[in-house]
Amino acid sequence: MTELVRLSKRMSELGLSSRREADEWIARGWVRVDGQVISELGSKVLPHQKITVERQAAAEQSKRVTVLINKPMGYVSGQAEDGYTPAIALIKAENRWADDPSPETFHPTQLRSLVPAGRLDIDSVGLLILTQDGRVAKTLIGQDTAIEKEYLVRVQYTKEGKLPESDLKKLCFGLWMDGKPLLAAKVRWQNDDQLSFTLKEGKKRQIRRMCDMVGLKVIGLKRVRIGKVKLGDLPVGQWRYLRPDEQF
Repeated sequence: MTELVRLSKRMSELGLSSRREADEWIARGWVRVDGQVISELGSKVLPHQKITVERQAAAEQSKRVTVLINKPMGYVSGQAEDGYTPAIALIKAENRWADDPSPETFHPTQLRSLVPAGRLDIDSVGLLILTQDGRVAKTLIGQDTAIEKEYLVRVQYTKEGKLPESDLKKLCFGLWMDGKPLLAAKVRWQNDDQLSFTLKEGKKRQIRRMCDMVGLKVIGLKRVRIGKVKLGDLPVGQWRYLRPDEQF
């Protein structure tokens, strides 16, 4: 027998919206199930029922922006903590990249509900995504996401000689963290003191902890790609809009 599921959850599963957006739209009477307006929060549906949203919802969603920032060291990804400044403080007109190809016009209202889709440690730099769009957030940090994230990591070996090939293979597959095996990663040397890490997960300080397990000390860490979106030439401390033709 098919089970009922929350309407907001089903909308999220179908990629129509985030759960929070779905609840907003339901409350506004913008959601129909089999042609009938549903405006009661917590309503449930069967998986085969047809869900549609009014044009106002799509129009509002299209106004939501996603920005890329080249986060400098010393900024936190999310809420301000311990006196450190959050990365969103850099999203202002004077910090917009002069070569941003987007025709979008900056307005302070775009800072409302602009949240980081993923984290980047305070002592790490590079690509950070902030978005108002629940669909983007779900793509990047949803439970089932498998989006690749690529990092350039400058390291120093703390033991005699060079890192053994067997330990490089361990970085790719075989390490455990927080009581669970890590997903397979792609790790390769870029030059004598720099590794490229490509991960499909993001545990707290994961790369630093992985390196520590094999005797590597991280000197610098920079994220250069999330999915198909690259940091490119975006200068440190500056930001640009995600282009309409870019997809993660």
